[in-house]
Amino acid sequence: MTEKSSKPTSNGPGKLVATEPPPRINLQDKIDIQRMKDANGNRLHSMNGFDPKFTDIVDYIIRITHEIWEEKAIGALYEYYAGNIQLHTSTETTHSRDAVLAGTLATMAAYPDRRLYGDEVIWGGDDVTGFYSSHRLTHAGTNTGWSLYGPPTGKRVTYRAVADCFVRENTIVEEWLTRDELSLVHQLGLDPVKTAKEMARKEADSGLTYPAAADVERGVGQLPPEPAPKAPSGEFSPEHFIRSMIHEMWNWRLLNKVREYYAETIAAESASMRKMNSRNEYQSYMLSLLSPFPNLAMTVEHFCMVGDAEIGYRTATRWRMRGTHTGFGIYGEPTGNPINIMGMSHHLIQDGKIQREWTIFDEFALLKQIHRPQ
Repeated sequence: MTEKSSKPTSNGPGKLVATEPPPRINLQDKIDIQRMKDANGNRLHSMNGFDPKFTDIVDYIIRITHEIWEEKAIGALYEYYAGNIQLHTSTETTHSRDAVLAGTLATMAAYPDRRLYGDEVIWGGDDVTGFYSSHRLTHAGTNTGWSLYGPPTGKRVTYRAVADCFVRENTIVEEWLTRDELSLVHQLGLDPVKTAKEMARKEADSGLTYPAAADVERGVGQLPPEPAPKAPSGEFSPEHFIRSMIHEMWNWRLLNKVREYYAETIAAESASMRKMNSRNEYQSYMLSLLSPFPNLAMTVEHFCMVGDAEIGYRTATRWRMRGTHTGFGIYGEPTGNPINIMGMSHHLIQDGKIQREWTIFDEFALLKQIHRPQ
């Protein structure tokens, strides 16, 4: 988090090894399966209303990202984004394509050599109700221009982000974006707490209000949290599995359930470049977040998945974390301020256990909310 010594360390993510035939399908093969193309490259699901050049929704997301950011076709935003698009972050929600355009221009000016590497796209929906995509990607660039953090630092930065999009007829109409912003601040050589306090004060002076924290409810009154919903009968349900994991481990504080939900060889990544390669490390990670926010509650806002029992399920979950900074821990002395943070998690489930996890939330936005002016 804000102190490097607080992060679980490891030698890097573990590798998934097949012990029984058939062999595991690698990530690229999984992505090809997700895209649902036949051997000749023809799409196997309908894309009515989309430009014919897009073979499927994964191709749409990857290609427009490349066009806008790699080719610097910034004006393509007029083609692919609705005029009244809602863009949600943990700091604010905007309702304008012009706001997206302005933010894109500012970011490119700050990092002119910026590259965006698509790690994975998990999706759901169709061309009738609309597609929902969850795009995990890595940003890399050099800070040679002014940014919202000040003058150029000349620092090379690399950090991860997840962009969830709701798409209809070739147009993104709503987006949820979370970046590993605290990792970026560290790499720019800035003091995270000092910078968070300064920016929180400026945002308050400008009239910006953070997402309402509301009351944190894990249960009613002094009653315990509601039990996790019963598993549906029949086949394994990845959605029920993930929802139950979040509720039991985070809301019920049943950290011992890590053995039930996570494989012994778990390889997990989270905000601020945390890496966990064991169940014990994952429990320590959870404690580092629960201690500063003793009333922390997690709610799931959206879920989608691709895959099956044979090759594994790849899931995307958007969630919200609420709590009150009343405990000691990695964020220092309690401020009593509430937090309301959006996050995204991608999971790989194989053999009934989570084998890999990628979680992103804006920890710098969390710091700003902790240190908001009274």
